[in-house]
Amino acid sequence: MTGDEIDKDVRQELMSLPKTLAEDVARNLVMVARLIDEDPEQAYAYSRIALRLASRVAAVREAAGFAAYATQKYAEALAEFRAARRMTGSVELWPVMADCERGLGRPERALAMAGEPEVQKLDKAGQVEMRLVAAGARRDMDQLDAAIVTLQSPELASNSVQPWTARLRYAYADALLAAGREDEAREWFAKALESDKDGTTDASDRLAELDGVEFVDAFAEDAEDEADDAEESVRGKDEQAAGAVEGVADEAGDTGADVDAVEDADGGDGERRGGAER
Repeated sequence: MTGDEIDKDVRQELMSLPKTLAEDVARNLVMVARLIDEDPEQAYAYSRIALRLASRVAAVREAAGFAAYATQKYAEALAEFRAARRMTGSVELWPVMADCERGLGRPERALAMAGEPEVQKLDKAGQVEMRLVAAGARRDMDQLDAAIVTLQSPELASNSVQPWTARLRYAYADALLAAGREDEAREWFAKALESDKDGTTDASDRLAELDGVEFVDAFAEDAEDEADDAEESVRGKDEQAAGAVEGVADEAGDTGADVDAVEDADGGDGERRGGAER
């Protein structure tokens, strides 16, 4: 890992820094990108290093925001996203900023943001993301029917599969299920699964639950079998050890009986000898 793996636009931003510093920042940003899904806490640690080195670079503030967001540090994430937006003037982060408001327990602010002019400046993916956030805010406020209506859109009805299609269909299915509309929910979970080529959702598991299918963890069963075998092995060894001890005890008992017999024999001879001497 050299730091050259970062996006060319980010590399362009880092050109404002001295070369050595830019390389250090780039390496930390690469680690944030690599770890944010599998180890968000470690990604967050790298983002703090990058932030300490180059807090005036918008890409660094954005990366720090996403790392904080991944670790549910929503106030910190929101502050970083706002800083990045001030630096760039871009509205790209608007949906995730609204979701931070949800994370902070302020769904009404997220809904207010969904109605701001900035939403109209978002590309199609951003607008779909904003719709998902708004529906989530409605659910936070126990407005299930409103959440369902919020998700009903041309993007949901479209047969074409886009990067956001699986998540949009999944959110709609989940909202339907929460509202008790199980048959419709099953239909949309199936549609979500159909469009989820990368496995970004657990639609297959949700469908199985609705169908009453119970999954068995093969690894857990193997581990349980191994534990049972180990316990049986230990039990067998214990029984063998106990048998060996009993055998030793029996041998000791036989030896004791032999000794007693010898002593009795010796005692009889002594008495006879004593009588002869007397």
